[in-house]
Parts: sequence; C-alpha cells; structure tokens
Amino acid sequence: MRHHPEGAARYASEVSSVPIINAGDGANQHPTQTMLDLYSIFKTQGTLDNLTITIVGDLKYGRTVHSLIIGMSHFNPTFYFVAPEELRLPDTYKNFCDEHGITYEEHTEFSPEVMNKADILYMTRVQRERFTDLMEYEKVKNVYILRKDMLEGTKDNLKILHPRPRVNEIQQDV
Repeated sequence: MRHHPEGAARYASEVSSVPIINAGDGANQHPTQTMLDLYSIFKTQGTLDNLTITIVGDLKYGRTVHSLIIGMSHFNPTFYFVAPEELRLPDTYKNFCDEHGITYEEHTEFSPEVMNKADILYMTRVQRERFTDLMEYEKVKNVYILRKDMLEGTKDNLKILHPRPRVNEIQQDV
C-alpha cells in the first residue's frame, strides 16, 4: 500500500484481514525502496557489512534516506551525510545512529574527501513538494550535482544509487 497520509499503512494493517506491505506513507518511511536498495547494495558489493555510504541531498524530507539508515543499522555501516543546512538530517535519525553505535559525519560540502571514502553514493533529489516556500526550494535545489569528473579518485567498487525520480542532481554523462 502506498498512500499519502503518514501512518496509513500501519492503520490499514490493523484493520485488514490480509497482510499489508508499506510501499510508502506520506513523508514517513519507504521500506519497499529500502528493500530494493539493500538488494542492490548486496548485489553490487557482495555484502551489506561494514560499508561506507555517502548520502547526498535532501536528508530532512527524504523518506528513502530515513528508511535506508534504519535498514542498514544491522550491518555496521559508516555514513557520511551531505546536505545544506536547510536539509540536514533530522535529530531523530542522528539519535538513532548514536543509540545503535553507527558512525557518521555531517557535511555541507560535497567534497572529494567525502566521496572518495564511499562504497555507495546515494544521491537524492531536493523534493519540491515538501517546501511551502518556493524561494527556499530555489535556493537549495541545485546545490549538489554529481558530474563525471567528480568520480576520479573514487573507490573501484563505488556504486551510485538514486531512489528516483532524478532531476538535476546527477548529470546525464554519469
């Protein structure tokens, strides 16, 4: 079930006589995307354990980001969170990382130093629909754009993931 009100899938599971799979509920979680992401990571890396994952873009509203953090928490990841101040990861998820002994760093600059440590580069779009002030959206929508030349010096095993839809955050030649 995919439905815009937060908690819709949970409510449906409580009143339904058949199992409900949460395919996304409002701005809350997106567990089916996380299952796909975990599968993709495992297929490309051969493991889920001890990976370094750099997550770039909309970390405040990105429900795929929030769900991936929770999903990877069982596999001793190291996270690098890259976002503008306005879209930083909510404290709820930083506290979750702290409580589960997950190493993470926050950055506002999408630098080679951060990228070159990554096994997985998880790019996200800035979600226009989450903004009430379009001027704020315009200010941050193109802050991070992955270009092909930025991949020089990255790990040989680096894989780039994106939960779609892509806007401008990954150039076509990548």
